[in-house]
Amino acid sequence: MTPLEQYGLLAAFVLSTIGLVAMLRLIARSLGGVRKEPGKDVPFSGGELAPKPVWVRYHVHYYGFALLFLAFDMEMAFMYPWAVVYQELGLEALADMAVFLGILFLGLLYGWSQGALRRQ
Repeated sequence: MTPLEQYGLLAAFVLSTIGLVAMLRLIARSLGGVRKEPGKDVPFSGGELAPKPVWVRYHVHYYGFALLFLAFDMEMAFMYPWAVVYQELGLEALADMAVFLGILFLGLLYGWSQGALRRQ
């Protein structure tokens, strides 16, 4: 299969996915009606109106913790394909992963020095 045929197949998949989504939205819109009810726009908890405002501000400390979680989550997402091709590439793949993990480790050290792992 030539690269042009592969791109054509990819374009066909993308267009068919877009067509399927558009068709499902059209069916849902034509079959389902929209009723305006005043209670639909009110946030609630367990069937009762919330006594406090629902837009609560979180401490900025949690954003750093979330970013560290995402960094190590992405590490796992990149390590699975790396483990598959490790035997084919050998030492080069090991060196590349060492550089990748080193950069992530530096990010962890920076977050630790800034207090992102400290409990409040």
